[in-house]
Amino acid sequence: MTEQGIAGLDVQAIESELTRLPEIVACRIVADPLGRPLEVHVLAHPGKHPKQVVRDIQSVALASFGLEIDRRIVSVVQLGPSGAEGVEPSPAPLARIAIGAIQSQLEGKRATIRVTLTSGSVDATGFAEGSIAAATRLRLVATATLDALRQLHNSAEAIEVEHASIGKVGSQEVVAVALILVDPPHEYELVGTALARQSPDVATVRAVLDAVNRRISYLSGEHTVS
Repeated sequence: MTEQGIAGLDVQAIESELTRLPEIVACRIVADPLGRPLEVHVLAHPGKHPKQVVRDIQSVALASFGLEIDRRIVSVVQLGPSGAEGVEPSPAPLARIAIGAIQSQLEGKRATIRVTLTSGSVDATGFAEGSIAAATRLRLVATATLDALRQLHNSAEAIEVEHASIGKVGSQEVVAVALILVDPPHEYELVGTALARQSPDVATVRAVLDAVNRRISYLSGEHTVS
């Protein structure tokens, strides 16, 4: 966007549009003389993870005003039972995480994968973008799953996808996912598998959760996981 386009933005209009989001109670944008946002302060209802609230803010600003907001300038404070709380929700046990939705969007030779994980009343949607090549599909799904998981468990920030593939074990198709966990000075390889009974995409999400289950629980301080 050009400086002229930025200067023409109505900051109050952006604030008003953002407060139309159901979870946002109030919004205050601090901008420079050219109208470029420097800080975005949001007061929100509990329910959605703060990172998902930030994604919603970015989507609305881009779709409605053509404005790209850097997530690093957005601060979210959620209202608790007795007022504002700047504390993120406690990590949810992986056993309680369900697959909400898996969506894909194709544009030319690029694909965008969205994976939504649900934990109680909290939904987290992860994104991954890459080639439409069939060979990269499962890796994109695994990456989007990790992106969603990071919104539910901060300790997942240290995990990346190394490999994802599908193969035969006996008469069954099985998805296998290999992840890398960096816990300086060490690196650990995590492997998860899942039967592709419903679809390879669903199996990939389940394989990622299988791979990270015990390690995430350990890093989060939940050492008694079945």
